[in-house]
Amino acid sequence: MARTIVMLHPGGFGDLLLAVPAIRALRQRFPGREVMLCAHEQTAEFLKACGLVDRWMSVQASACSALFGGSMPEDAVLNEWLGRCEVAVGWTGDDDGAMASALKQCGAAAVIVRSPFASTLASVHQSDRFLEIMGGQPDEVSMAPLSLPEQLRVEAEARLVEWGIARNRPLAIIHPGSGSRHKCVKPAILHEVLKGLREQGLEALILEGPADHGMVEQLRIQGGGSLRVLQGLSLRLLAGVLSQFDVFLGHDSGVSHLAALMGTPTVALFGPTDPARWAPRGPAVTVIRENACGCTSWEAVRNCSAKPCLDLSPQAILAACRSARTATVNPRIR
Repeated sequence: MARTIVMLHPGGFGDLLLAVPAIRALRQRFPGREVMLCAHEQTAEFLKACGLVDRWMSVQASACSALFGGSMPEDAVLNEWLGRCEVAVGWTGDDDGAMASALKQCGAAAVIVRSPFASTLASVHQSDRFLEIMGGQPDEVSMAPLSLPEQLRVEAEARLVEWGIARNRPLAIIHPGSGSRHKCVKPAILHEVLKGLREQGLEALILEGPADHGMVEQLRIQGGGSLRVLQGLSLRLLAGVLSQFDVFLGHDSGVSHLAALMGTPTVALFGPTDPARWAPRGPAVTVIRENACGCTSWEAVRNCSAKPCLDLSPQAILAACRSARTATVNPRIR
């Protein structure tokens, strides 16, 4: 049977997407190996659907939990994969070496366990830190879009028609939220951007995730209630829908990382977080950060009511969206 690569990543949605270049680099470095990813369920399953990995397992499964605790798993499938494993990579802290020891006991020929947040790493961008852990270089991988299954693309196109979204004009989608409201520009700024996009001839829609209701309602108030809002999308459907848009506008969030990986021209708005560390990676990404944040800690960010770092110019955002639409990597733009 083929030799394997086993990767374990306990991080969230956006952080796992930042590891995509490292996963690609592993595949390129070890051609012909079968690849398993142990990570959060929806994202891992999505990356398998895109052909990035061959098998996935939930990082919350008892078998993976055992490895994180330094014990050998009682799972026949995982043990079989580790028994023919050429290299096992754990992107997590392991100060006492217990996880590395368990992986070796399971049969992994080579083991690399290290947190991408380790202070000893030299790389700045989080994606490059994943690569550095494996001894890779930023220029080792392509920024080509993820390969979305045709079934998902067809389903997304059908949903857009079902929702009455015009296909004869360019489409823009705005995600007004993030993992933290402290990363988000004021609704008044996005309202001006919405108006400008429509004046440019785009149909502009709003994407509402599970934690975005408050931001969407504030934006609805700014616009007098006239918003087209997409909500309740699964990760798979969200990826398909994002691939159909001519431009995506968002903040430092997992959705922005997903849009960038879909090849959708992406404009990412940054304030208190550093784009040099957290900017989305993809073939058509524009970052806007007009003022560096002066806060010295995240607590200071939370207590800063003015947020001058997020006082971005609607005109600059609109200009970036206009430029982003000239990109030709989005499969919808023929």
